[in-house]
Amino acid sequence: MADTTHTPSAPAGTLFKRWNPGAWGIIALILALVAVFAPQTLGETITFTLKALGGTAPFIAFAVLAVAYLKASGAESLLARAFEGNPARMVVMAALLGGISPFCSCEVIPFIAALLAVGAPLGAVMAFWLASPLMDPAMFAITSGTLGFDFALAKTVAAVSLGMFGGFGVMLMANTAIFANPLREAPATSSCCSSSKPFSGAPVWQFWNHSDRRATFADTARSNALFLTKWLTLAYLIEALMLRYVPADMIASFLGGSGFMPILLGALVGAPAYLNGYAAVPLIDALLAQGMSNGAAMSFVIAGGVSCIPAAIAVWALVKPRVFAAYLGFALTGALAAGLVWQAIA
Repeated sequence: MADTTHTPSAPAGTLFKRWNPGAWGIIALILALVAVFAPQTLGETITFTLKALGGTAPFIAFAVLAVAYLKASGAESLLARAFEGNPARMVVMAALLGGISPFCSCEVIPFIAALLAVGAPLGAVMAFWLASPLMDPAMFAITSGTLGFDFALAKTVAAVSLGMFGGFGVMLMANTAIFANPLREAPATSSCCSSSKPFSGAPVWQFWNHSDRRATFADTARSNALFLTKWLTLAYLIEALMLRYVPADMIASFLGGSGFMPILLGALVGAPAYLNGYAAVPLIDALLAQGMSNGAAMSFVIAGGVSCIPAAIAVWALVKPRVFAAYLGFALTGALAAGLVWQAIA
């Protein structure tokens, strides 16, 4: 939470850090700038944004209800089963569950910290970490609604494959200096999420018989609906501006074509340009409309998803820099491979 204490003599850098308008503030700022510098396009921009948001509304509703149900029922406890048994099986299960789990990166931190502290294989943890930020039920629904079912399915396969690639890679190099003593001296175990003991207890699928779980359902549905609405509104607003003001031939010259270079650029641009898995979808839609290649689009969402701030912080908080570097290396390599495959089959 931002510090709101009034300090008249605070340096400029501190005052800048306190200014955090959030997604709604940025949306208002963008609309204000459009109203001032291009008032004739304001109505068209708002109309495009609202139509795009309305078209995605059914997918948003499904995503919100699905995540709320899984959260209220306690399905997160199923994740713990991925880290039991044969090491190779653990990697596969961790990648599969990471690719479909609907839980945020910060909530995973205390769970992963506990597993690493008691000696859970780093390969399985790496598999989960790589796959988890790339896909979940809500993201699948949003991606399907905007980019098509085939792209959403391909991204899911890429997420699970990347998790297994990283997990088995760590297993093969487990005895090297890179992965020796992977934990930081004092792993962070705090979480920005509400659950103090995540992944504990058995799922209760008929959650509506419990008042506390009904409250969890309502809270989760409300918070996710607001989260998706604000970020998708911002993303569609940016898409409208991109389609109007960013020359299509410029996008096509950098990210178009069927060669390797557009896919590499898509992966490299993905990290700094990525907002989050949901807001990236309209951005990719706009880039594709302006000539971005299919392979570059896939490499963008894979590399950007793994390196986005919440996902990266979850890893950085717990492991040493060399392990974090390996995490990013797996992500970049996997993103390039996913882009090349999708370019060939799309």
